[in-house]
Amino acid sequence: MHRVFTSDYRPLYFLSALGAGGMSVSVFMYLMFLVPHPDTPVPTFEDIAKVYAEGSLAAAAGVSVALALIAGFATLHVFLLVANIAAYRRFVASPAFEQLRTTNAEVGLMAVPLTYAMAVNVAFVLGAVFVPGLWSVVEFLLPVALVAFVAIGAYALALFGRYLTRILVHTGFDAEDTNHFSQVLPAFAFSMIAVGFSSSAAMSHVTATSVLGMLGTLFFLLAAMMWVVVKLPVSFGAILRKGMAVEAGPTLWMGIPILTLVGIAFVRFSSGIAHNFMDTTLDPRITFVVLGGLVAAQLVMGLVGWMVMRRQGYFATFVRGEKSSIPSYGLICPGVALSVLAMFFLHWGLVKTGVVHQFSAAHWLLLLPVLYVQVVTVVTMLRLNRKLLVGGPGFAPRPAAQEKAAVAA
Repeated sequence: MHRVFTSDYRPLYFLSALGAGGMSVSVFMYLMFLVPHPDTPVPTFEDIAKVYAEGSLAAAAGVSVALALIAGFATLHVFLLVANIAAYRRFVASPAFEQLRTTNAEVGLMAVPLTYAMAVNVAFVLGAVFVPGLWSVVEFLLPVALVAFVAIGAYALALFGRYLTRILVHTGFDAEDTNHFSQVLPAFAFSMIAVGFSSSAAMSHVTATSVLGMLGTLFFLLAAMMWVVVKLPVSFGAILRKGMAVEAGPTLWMGIPILTLVGIAFVRFSSGIAHNFMDTTLDPRITFVVLGGLVAAQLVMGLVGWMVMRRQGYFATFVRGEKSSIPSYGLICPGVALSVLAMFFLHWGLVKTGVVHQFSAAHWLLLLPVLYVQVVTVVTMLRLNRKLLVGGPGFAPRPAAQEKAAVAA
């Protein structure tokens, strides 16, 4: 594949594919909560076909827009994922890779399994809405998904294990380079893998499959929480001493996607417990409290991060300005995550409890902030793609000098 990256490759470029995949999933949330699917936990091809056959023209138009966006963002995700894999293979064979593994930046390798886990989630969404009859064989597919997440989890643990043993055994950690939250990235990766396991925990009616999903969810979720407990005080203390590293500003928002993944894992895990062991459903009053608290924490985190980055001129410099920075892709996942968890809270916490009635004026008004966050996120993602990527659809044109360099390489 031709080169699509404008600067020296770093594994954090995987965040470009991660963001595109996340946008596909975030659009799927509209189908998840607005399209009736009484017989399945998620909307399927058959549910969507029923909207076209029996729904209003407005409903069919809305579904069509959602499907087009899901497919478009998923295509961009796959394109960037394949490009990253090709570039990463070249990177691993270069001296820069060995140099990376001697510095704090080694933690950036965790962006690779993080994105792989997102790819499985995107594949699940595409299969659900575009493949007829897929749900009839879901009990055969969920064990396959478990195997995939076991493999991704093992890869993540191998990368993390090497990084951890290096800094603990060989004292290879630069304590001066900690005035940011990039070292929390492993918790993000582990949380994404935990959510992958939780899908089997919630959706399978085969006890063995559900229990294996629950165990995987608990393992990786607890691993994520333990790492946050270890690293958060270190980074926060350094920020208080030295101030926030300007280029690492987006790491102030890393907790937002982690909280979303914790919330989704909680809902799925609890649902699995409820329907497999208690023959009941999850009490919406519980989800109201838990998801409401998580959304509130995200809003606080988002506001603090926005104030700091705005004060430091991050958006004017690295998003709207001429300077480019690969960590800027860390701005995309928080927007995706906030909109996704807001959809869960709105429908599981407010609609199911009767606080807001489905399709009422209040319901549509509450959807507007979610839509706003998604639009801003998409605009930011496309702007960053124009700055940081070349050679792909909608990306910046390849400079002539870079073309010659690519041919020579």
